[in-house]
Order: sequence, then C-alpha cells, then structure tokens
Amino acid sequence: MFKKLFVVLSLLITFSMVLAACAPATTVVTQVVEQTSVVKETQVVKETQIVEVTAAPQATATPPPSTRTGAWVDQIVFTEQNEANAAVKQLQANDMDVYAYSVSDAQLFEEVKADPKLSYTTAFGSYTELTFNPWGPTFEDGRLNPFGNPKVREAMNWLVDRNYIVQEIYGGLAKPKVTSLNSAFVDYVRYIDTVRALEVQYAYNPEQAKTVIDAEMQGMGATLGSDGKWQFNGAPVTIIAIIRTEDERREIGDYVCNQLETIGFATDRQYKTRSEASPIWNQGDPKLGLMHFYTGGWITTAISRDDATNFGYFYTPLGGSSPLWSNYVNDPAYYKGDGSGVAEKLWVNDFKSMDERKTLFDEALVLAQKDSVRVWLVDQTPFSPQIKDLSVAYDLAGGVAGSNLYALTIRFTDREGGVMRIGQPGVLVEPWNPVAGSNWVYDATPQQATVSGAVMPDPYTGLYLPLRAESADVVVQEGLPIAQTLDWFTLSTAASIEVPADAWVDWDAVNQKFITASEKYTSTLTALTKTTVTYPADMFTTVKFHDGSPISVGDFVMYMIMNFDLAKTDSVNYDSAIQPLLDAFLSHFKGIVIESTDPLVITTYDDRYYLDAEWIVAFNGTWWPAPVTAAGRSDAPWHTYALGNLADAAVDPEIGQVTWSTDKATANKVDWMSFIAGPSLDILKGYLDKAQAENYIPYAPTMSQYVTADEATLRWANLATWYALKGHFWVGTGPFYLEKAYPTEKTVSLMRFPDYPDLSARWSIFGAPMIPVVEVDGAGEVAIGSESTYDIYITFDNAPYPSDKLDAVKYLVFDATGAVVFQGDATMAEEGHYTVTFSADDSSKLVAGSNKLEVVTTSKVVSIPGITDFEFVAK
Repeated sequence: MFKKLFVVLSLLITFSMVLAACAPATTVVTQVVEQTSVVKETQVVKETQIVEVTAAPQATATPPPSTRTGAWVDQIVFTEQNEANAAVKQLQANDMDVYAYSVSDAQLFEEVKADPKLSYTTAFGSYTELTFNPWGPTFEDGRLNPFGNPKVREAMNWLVDRNYIVQEIYGGLAKPKVTSLNSAFVDYVRYIDTVRALEVQYAYNPEQAKTVIDAEMQGMGATLGSDGKWQFNGAPVTIIAIIRTEDERREIGDYVCNQLETIGFATDRQYKTRSEASPIWNQGDPKLGLMHFYTGGWITTAISRDDATNFGYFYTPLGGSSPLWSNYVNDPAYYKGDGSGVAEKLWVNDFKSMDERKTLFDEALVLAQKDSVRVWLVDQTPFSPQIKDLSVAYDLAGGVAGSNLYALTIRFTDREGGVMRIGQPGVLVEPWNPVAGSNWVYDATPQQATVSGAVMPDPYTGLYLPLRAESADVVVQEGLPIAQTLDWFTLSTAASIEVPADAWVDWDAVNQKFITASEKYTSTLTALTKTTVTYPADMFTTVKFHDGSPISVGDFVMYMIMNFDLAKTDSVNYDSAIQPLLDAFLSHFKGIVIESTDPLVITTYDDRYYLDAEWIVAFNGTWWPAPVTAAGRSDAPWHTYALGNLADAAVDPEIGQVTWSTDKATANKVDWMSFIAGPSLDILKGYLDKAQAENYIPYAPTMSQYVTADEATLRWANLATWYALKGHFWVGTGPFYLEKAYPTEKTVSLMRFPDYPDLSARWSIFGAPMIPVVEVDGAGEVAIGSESTYDIYITFDNAPYPSDKLDAVKYLVFDATGAVVFQGDATMAEEGHYTVTFSADDSSKLVAGSNKLEVVTTSKVVSIPGITDFEFVAK
C-alpha cells in the first residue's frame, strides 16, 4: 500500500513538474493583505501583514511581426577614420557603431575580444599585393624601369618573404599568397595541387632573385657600380614606391624597399593616403614613370564560387578602363585580344568540361606568375570591430563593407530606427558615376545601400537568391558541367539551343537601333545557354527610384544599349578604354529577346556559363541596371544615364564636358564625371535644363518604343526637383538614398527610403555561418613503407559537423621537398569523425624528414573551406 501510494505520488509530482516546465512562467509577488481583528474595548484595528503568494501564470504574448519596410535604421552616416586603434577607441566611447574595414592588428584583436561592450565579424576576402608599372624598358624621360621586364617582376616573388610578412607585420592574421586565387574560395581548393606546387616554386629565395635580376639589369644596359648600386646612363636606378599609409601596407612598403636596397637599388619611398595615391597608380599615365610599384590592397566583396575571371581582371586590359590596365601587354598565349588566350577563355568560361577547365587554370596560373604585373603577398584573416548591441548580415568574403545585405539587415538589437554611424579608412575617394566611376570599396559600401537588384548573393555561400526577379528558367546545352543548388528557378538541358531570328545581337550606333540575328548572320545562330527571367507583374507600380520615378521597361533597355554603345567607334560617346570589355562580351553574347513588357520577361542567349546555374541567372540574364564597367555599385535609371551621356559627348560646348571614364577625361583634359560633387554638377545641371526643355528621349529610334513622351516629362521633372532638393544626381532603388556627400569633411549621409517595398524582416534569416573547424590527431612519426592512420575531427560550435552539410573531406600529403606525393578522400567513421589511412605503398613514396598532411574540408552551407595541416616525420 505504501509502495503504491509512493508510486502514485511520484507520478503526480513528476507530472506536475512536466506541466510546470510547459506552462508559462509563474511570478512570485509581494501582496498586502488586510486582516480585521476584534480586541478589548471593541476597538477595531486593521492589522497589516505582508505575505508572499504565487500569482496566476500569465501567458507571454508573442510580439506582432514588424510591419516596417526597407531599412531597420533611419539614417547611416559614414565618416573617415584611417587608424584602426582610433576607431576602436571611438567604439568604446560610443562615438561609432561599426568600423567597416578589415583590421589585421593582432594586439588590437585581443583588446576587442576582451571588451564586453564590443563584438566583431570576420571575413576572408581581403588580400594584399605589389602592383608594378609595366611600361618599359624606359620611361618617357629615359629613366630605366626594371619592372618593364617580366623576368624582373617574376623574380620579385623570390625577393619577398611572405612568411615574414604574415608573422611580423600581420601578427599571424594572414596567410601567405602566391597566386590570384583566394585561399578561402573553392577554386583554390579545386586546384590546390597546382597552387601548392607554385607556392613551393616561388618560395622566398633572395639568392635566386638577385641572380635573375642581376642578369636582366645588365641585359637592359644597367651597370652595377663599385658601391654596389645600379646605374643607368650615368644615373642611379631609383625605384619609386607608392606606399599606402593607413594600414599594414606602410610596413610592407618599407620592407620591400629594404629588400630592393640589398640588391643594389636606391628607393624613393613616397607615403600616400588612398586619395593621394590613386591619381598616381590608377589614373596616372604609366609612361611618365610616376611610380615603379604600389602597395595594393583588394577585397572580394562577395563569396566567389568561380575565380576564372581573376586572370583577365588582374593582368589584362579586361580588368578596367584606367591607364594602368590599358597598358598591359601580355604573352599571346595568355591574352591576345581575339579570344584565343587562356585568360580570355576563362573570362567567358570557354570550356566544355572540368578537365578542360583544369588545363586552362593550370596554364593560366603558370603564365600569370611569369608575367607578375602583380606579386601577391597575403590573404588576410582580419576582423571588423563593432558595438555589441548590433546585428548585421556580413559577407564571409567582404565582411560588412562588402556585404550586399548590410543595408537591409543592419540594426540595433534593442530597437527599430536610429542613426547608424559607420567608420571607414576612406570616404569619397574617387568620383561616383554609374558607368566607369570609383571602384574603391570605400565608395562601393555607401553606394550599395542605394542599390536594389534582380538577385542577391547569399553572404555565406555566394549563391544568388531572388530579390526583384520573381522566377527564372535556365536551359543549358547537354553535357556542360553545370549544377543547381537552390530551387527558386528551373534548370534543364537541351541538345541544341537556337537563337531566334528577331533576337537583338548587336548595336548600330549610327542609326541607334539593335541589330537582329537575321540581319547579322546568314545561318542559324546557336547558344550554350538560354536564361529567361520573369519580373513581378506589379514591379512597375511598387518599385520606385529615389526621385519618385517608377521603374519602367525603358530602364532595362537603356542599360542594354549602354553596354554596346560606349564601345562603338561610331558613337558620340565612344570610349576606347571600354572597348576591350565589349569585345570580350561579344565573344560569348548571342542575343536578347524581350518576351513581354507586362510583366517584364527577358530571355538572354549566351555562350558564357558558370558552374553554378544560380550564377548564370545573375550574370547572364537579369539586365537590371548596373555599372557598365562593373566599377562601384549603382542601378541608375535611364534618365540619369542619358544626362551623363550628354555631358560625356559634350553635345553643347557652351555647357561643357565631363566624361564617364578617367581614361577619356585624361585624354580630353576634362574632369572625370561625378554625380555627387564638384564641378561636374554645374555641367550636369546645364544638360538637365537642356534635356527637360527638349523633353529628351535618348536613342530615340529604339527607346521611344519603350518610353512615352509623358514618361520623359515626368522623369525630367522628377530629376529637376530631386536636384533642387538634394544637390546631386545619384538616384537608385535601394533601401537608402544619398542625402548629402561632404567631400571636404569626408562624410556621407544616407537616409532611409520610405518607398522601398519590402518588409525589413525579409532578410532576417542568416544565423552564424557554419564554418567547419578541423583538427587532426595521429602519430608524429611514420615509418616509410608502413601503414599509418590519422583521425580527423570536424566540428562547428563544439558539436560534430553534420555529414549531410559537408561536401567533401579531402587530404593531400606533401613530402620534405614540398611536392604532393599522394592525395585522396577521408573516410567517415561517425558524425564529425573521419579517418585518413596511408597504405604501405603510399608511405613508401615519402622522403625521409619533415612531411605534411593537409586536410581540406568543404561545406554545402558555407563556401569557406576548413584547411588544417599536420606535420610528421618520415623515417
């Protein structure tokens, strides 16, 4: 009986505990109870007692979802702060909320981690290099340029000790870098055997550097004096170094100059901020010899799943419209200008299989090192500090500064609204315009907040998600190595893809009309891909530009025209610096068809494809307005493009001229066009008055089919009102508009755009990125010719990494000479635990001495691989 009662009580108690655990939390409150007592003399006394009672459980109300649209904050103010230490002090003093820059100061990192009021994000897309002036062998004034010789540039790889730079300058917050491939992205892992071989070949070897440079200098007519210094035509050979001062590149510049002085060069160390350096290295004419090398720094602002274009961007005229890029001269096997070079083929993904792609990559990697107009130094592993009570979706490559989503997600965790204060090392570095303006990340970051788009890259995987696009259909030729991950669009294959006869395939700049396939070709045209993008039926009523103009079909058609017209020699806006981009584009582009204007449906035919079908949609088929040369960030409407074209062509000499590109500005001795500040504004205002008076429709033979006179009247009136209110011409469709730019004060103010159509919570879906953490455990010694096993542990947040979220776990084994001797796939033992076994035959290939096991883990949910080395001794 007692046992039964005990069991029953136990069940009741247990059940009560379960109910308590599931019920809303109860609250203990203090309650005043008044009790009446009768005492002598019939006196009534109220006796007050304090007792504790348990209040009835109150259901916790779920807060209603926010109805706010657009940005979470009301305003973003960008200010310039060159020093990371000073920025952290401002964060600690509550004078700044985010420092949107990649900081690689190890001591400062420890300070930020120890401060409970601060937090930080990490990113992997920043890297540092030496940019050489390739003009030569002599400059216009007769001075010798050693770096006009590719063998001297190549030898610089041996003169710099990248490990020294990593440890002594970056304090370990970096990795040595030899090629243009970022060690955090997939192509580095994909071709790691080739990259590792080049890393061994171009490792620090100052003796070899001196031997090569001595021979080449003598071959160019230089002599080494008795004092050990190089002379040319009786004068010292002095290397002009343009050294950036805002970060570790100051120390890098000094280190490189020290190394050059050890082999006989004099150096002229010119320390410059970005604003002082850019007119020299980026805008200056290389033949003038204003610099020999520049301490360059770059950031890939979004996860790159395809680095094939790196070879064209960093080494050939395909990379930009500035004088430096225009003067690159390459080995024809690398870049010839007719589509036959390996860099050109990779620029447009001209291959039919992954094996063919590997062959192109292997050749391009080797030829790029032979050219070495850039000598790569480090991939940074930096941090960006911020206040603790802040949330933002940052990009694993570009951090906060490079994130396409930062403006849509940045907020204070305890409230909506407010002013977000962002510091950067630079603000308003170069002119903003939507064709060939500034390409500085410090300008692109505030610009990005003013931009929308058809698609949006996932900040952790680099795969594109729909933003304004509603759906897409991708058809590719059978057999191409293309994969689909996301399900918001369709992917199918076809034996052949024919281009319709009425597709637009080229542009007639004289008659200002598109040329159709039937007009240009006598036979049926085919393509490797067909991409159809459909926009929402209500887009033309819900999406507006900042000046109040609803987006229209004309904005898309204008962007199409701009991609052709500026590079056509018959155009009044012809720009020779942009022509290589069009030539490369026409080598793969096959045609456009506007299937419908309501809703807007566009089909694009193209021979360029990407390994990820999501990228085919993003880069082949949306035609959402964007910078023509891919410089900066913008989604300009047709009327501001038209305004800039009038100024670029100087159609009225009395009003004047400013040009889209710095190259054309230099050639014409006019200003580089700025939509936001400076003397450009008066000229643009003059053309605005002219356009409004004429109710101007650009490229009328084509555009008048898509833009009515009433729309033109509205557009010019809206822009005139906008300029009167804001004093600039920067107009986009993003969640913020440019309120004011202050070039002297180096400040930019952005205000929340109230007509942005999306709910603020739309992108509140990104948690912590699941970057795999890899550990290797095993014997420190291996007997050559015997079997050996190593354990691999892969975790995230101290828990086993789910196998269904892993793409691959591979390993490579390097012998004592640095050569890859064998490689393979690890074997899964259990969740988070894998093994690598060297067979007796494998270990027989090892060389006695120090060897290395390298484990490379790739994930399906983040594009940053986990790479871990384990050194062992083979005997």
